[in-house]
Amino acid sequence: MTPALDLLKKARAEHRVHSYEHDPKAASYGLEAAEKLDLQPARVFKTLLASTEKGELLVAVVPVAGSLDLKALAHAAGAKKAEMADPGAAQRATGYLLGGISPLGQKKRLRTFIDESAQPFATIYVSAGRRGLEVELSAAVLAQHTNAIFAQIGRE
Repeated sequence: MTPALDLLKKARAEHRVHSYEHDPKAASYGLEAAEKLDLQPARVFKTLLASTEKGELLVAVVPVAGSLDLKALAHAAGAKKAEMADPGAAQRATGYLLGGISPLGQKKRLRTFIDESAQPFATIYVSAGRRGLEVELSAAVLAQHTNAIFAQIGRE
């Protein structure tokens, strides 16, 4: 179990866990998950951390097939600018290792933004807190348990 799965179980939130054999040589953990679980990349989301000009860490959940629009994230957060967070700071704040950061069950509650492209899907997939482990849930359930805001923060 991971903190992400513990949180969902404790909350009795509807979700399904999917695991696969992680290849440490995979170029992209998110695309690897989509491929190994035979999913549309548009339904698989990666969790990225960014830092504002004031040093606030933000969580961004965007499709694995695209990238994070840092300007759009900064705008959504009411910040002047954002840049990718230092990997060490991301790991310390979340309690997860890079490549396995889940938006759920993080050590510190950080402001979270989910790309609005998640909303039309019945379910999406995000990291369950470990490489090779994904959790399937609705975007609404994810937003509820992360206090997230939906915003147009991803780009293809």
